[in-house]
Amino acid sequence: MTEILLPILIVGGISLIAGAGLAIASVLMAVPTDEKYEAIRECLPGANCGACGYSGCDGYAAALASGETTKTGLCAPGGADTVQHIASVLGVEADDAKRMIAVIHCIGRRDNNADTKMHYHGTKSCRTAKQLYGGDNACPYGCIGLGDCKKFCPFDAITMENGFPTVHKDLCKGCGMCVESCPKGLITLEECGATYTVRCRNQSKGAACVKICKTSCIGCGLCAKVCESGAVKVENFCATIDSTKCTACGKCKDACKRGAITVQ
Repeated sequence: MTEILLPILIVGGISLIAGAGLAIASVLMAVPTDEKYEAIRECLPGANCGACGYSGCDGYAAALASGETTKTGLCAPGGADTVQHIASVLGVEADDAKRMIAVIHCIGRRDNNADTKMHYHGTKSCRTAKQLYGGDNACPYGCIGLGDCKKFCPFDAITMENGFPTVHKDLCKGCGMCVESCPKGLITLEECGATYTVRCRNQSKGAACVKICKTSCIGCGLCAKVCESGAVKVENFCATIDSTKCTACGKCKDACKRGAITVQ
């Protein structure tokens, strides 16, 4: 009997000593909780999209808590409420919270406005297709339409229909994940509002792009001539509109004979 009990007692004693040691170590070596960090982290939505410029919500919260940054308005998905909550925790004045949304600068694939140069049956990835053959769009600057932007959107704000991506403004949080995912650089973040935008990034001369797309910008400059606020400029045969200057008068849209300008 002693031969059985003795090992049990020895193992039990070692377990008690080890347990006591761990309990003491957990107290003596405990990492102090940063209450400010915890409070800020609670304010953030947890999207971990990186739009703030830090490694997710944890990184942004740590930067704010340590004083590395005092910018309370960097969390695009959180919006105005998050900015106010963070400012309240830090005891500072809240930054202006401008709601940003993603804008896709191509409508060539909508209603088959742009020609296709081949039929693709490979991996459904815009980035892969671009590396292999540039995509099936006859326009070298146009949307490939395999949905990388939709796959990377953490808020289901982008849908695909017949190879054309659409951003739903009511769901978009302006995180910028789709911007990074587009290998053609066709998506930008713009301040949400009733402004106008050019849905094209063509850089070919007008005669060339007219042959392959019905809605391409040809750089004629008519939109820039009628814009009274100086929001429109034409470079590399393509117009762009500065949303911060746009007054939403609609004159540029009316002047565009190609239908390349739409409300944001």
